Amino acid sequence: MNSGIDLQRTFIQTLVEFGLPTDIAKTLWMPLPLLLMIVGATVGVLVTVWLERKISAAAQQRIGPEFIGPLGTLAPLADGLKLLFKEDVVPVKADPLLFTLGPVIVAIPVFLSYLVVPFGQNLVITDLGVAIFLWIALSSIQPIGLLMSGYASNNKYSLLGGLRAAAQSISYEIPLALAVLAVVMMSNSLSTIDIVEQQSGYGILGWNIWRQPAGFLIFWISALAECERLPFDLPEAEEELVAGYQTEYTGMKFALYYLASYVNLVLSALFVAVLYLGGWESPLPVGLLADLLGVSETTPWLQIITASLGIIMTLLKAYFLIFIAVLLRWTVPRVRIDQLLDLGWKFLLPVALVNLLLTAALKLAFPFAFGG
Repeated sequence: MNSGIDLQRTFIQTLVEFGLPTDIAKTLWMPLPLLLMIVGATVGVLVTVWLERKISAAAQQRIGPEFIGPLGTLAPLADGLKLLFKEDVVPVKADPLLFTLGPVIVAIPVFLSYLVVPFGQNLVITDLGVAIFLWIALSSIQPIGLLMSGYASNNKYSLLGGLRAAAQSISYEIPLALAVLAVVMMSNSLSTIDIVEQQSGYGILGWNIWRQPAGFLIFWISALAECERLPFDLPEAEEELVAGYQTEYTGMKFALYYLASYVNLVLSALFVAVLYLGGWESPLPVGLLADLLGVSETTPWLQIITASLGIIMTLLKAYFLIFIAVLLRWTVPRVRIDQLLDLGWKFLLPVALVNLLLTAALKLAFPFAFGG
């Protein structure tokens, strides 16, 4: 696989060069991906929560958080500390084991999915050949935790919320997977690195969004539904279900749900950037940039600038998508549960199937344009 040098190989090679045996270097690497993943995802959540408050405030023509730290930047941290020190209450008639396992089963798969997200050409924790398959498999675990939480709470609102969450996830998981399969078919690979590299060379014109416009829309709508963002927040609709499957949760267990929902939003934005918006690729091809500056593409300082720009591009694309998601929250009304399921089963699923079949036909007819 032409995947560049990933973080694991770089870390192990560096330690071996310092004289450590390969086995010890591999052992030292083992806890690092988890630490990198948790720290990176948590920082992403803190930034996203602050952004959501400021963007929401701008949409409503008000100031938003201002006084907890500079421009309210410490407000998300204050939220986290508040939830951390709140009392952990388990309802008397709840099932304590399932009640505790629910939030854990929801949170862990979302964090694990960060292992395969490439933030730059040499910035991926693990470059798996089946990265996309792993992500889809992990995301299908989440509804089990939501259903478990709704059932274990012994509360009618929680049970309804859990059932809605499971129904919604199943409805939108299939169109999302079909939209991703079309991209995988064009790239001839399930590796996230390969998918980004397949979009390189022509700048913005090479991005998959132009070859898969229907797939992009299906993926984005399905991702918002998977994240339970408005207008698809039926499993926790406050006006109908108090807070759905979260109703009986307090303290750290509620914090896990809160964290998982924002981690999932950032993850979805990153995957849209990787699959459809060229990942770390900038709108201007590197070759053209090198020609404009009159230098070679292999010039060390240009490679450093390109690598730094790659990380910035990935984060900027993800930020743009998060910005759109927050704006949708305040501009689109919540749909009814029957409308939500109809959209998934009767519209997105057939369109996703047609899109997949068209991609296969066009790939056979025009292999040069569709990754053949």
